[in-house]
Amino acid sequence: MPTLILVRHGRSTANTAGLLAGWTPGVALDERGAEQAAALPARLAGVPLAEVVTSPLQRCRETVAPLLAARPGLQAHTEDRIGECDYGDWSGRKLAELADEPLMEVVQRHPSAAAFPGGESMRAMQTRAAEAVREWNARVEHEHGEDAVYLMCSHGDIIKSLVAEALGLHLDLFQRISVEPCSVTVIRYTRLRPFLVRLGDTGDFASLVPREEPPGDDATVGGGAGAP
Repeated sequence: MPTLILVRHGRSTANTAGLLAGWTPGVALDERGAEQAAALPARLAGVPLAEVVTSPLQRCRETVAPLLAARPGLQAHTEDRIGECDYGDWSGRKLAELADEPLMEVVQRHPSAAAFPGGESMRAMQTRAAEAVREWNARVEHEHGEDAVYLMCSHGDIIKSLVAEALGLHLDLFQRISVEPCSVTVIRYTRLRPFLVRLGDTGDFASLVPREEPPGDDATVGGGAGAP
C-alpha cells in the first residue's frame, strides 16, 4: 500500500492572530508561512510524488503552490474531507476567549465527546478524514502501484487525528500529538498495519528552546502558530 506524506499548511494569518480559523474564507499564509511553503520543494526534492491532494482551504492551496510549480507534471486534487474541522460558531473567534468556554475542557480532555455548536463533532472530523485516506490509498495503489508515495496538505487537528487513528490511539489521546505549521508527517500503510515514519518534522529545533512563558498543559485547538 502507498506511503502518505501529510503536510500541515504553513503559518497563517489566523495562526499569528490567535484565531480559530476553521472554514472561515480568506485565511491566507502570512509572510513566515509563505517562506515555509517556498522551502517545501527542496525538502521533498528526493521524493517521487505520485499525487498531491489538498484541503480546499486557501492556506493549504497556497502551501502546495510552490511544490506544484517546481513539478510541472503534478496537479493538485481537492478533497473536502481533509478540510479543517468545522468549528461552527467558534470559527473566527479568538482562542484566548474560547479558553473560558466549558466546552474547551471537553475538547482538551475528552475530545471524542466534543461537538462544536453549529459545527461538527471531533469524531465526525476524524471519521471523514480517515475514510478519505483509505479511499486515496486504494486509488493511488491502483493507479501508481503499491510502492507509490503521495502527499496530502491538511490541517493540524486533521493530521493529529489521522496519526492517532494510524497508531490505534483513542481520539481522547490525540491532543498529546503536536504538528507545527508546514511540518511533515509520514505514514506508511501496509496490508496489516500502518507505520508512523515521521511526525511533525520541520527540520527546525527552535520549538525545543525554553521559552520565557512555558506553553502550558493544553493543546492548541487548530494546531497553533508553531515556534516563535
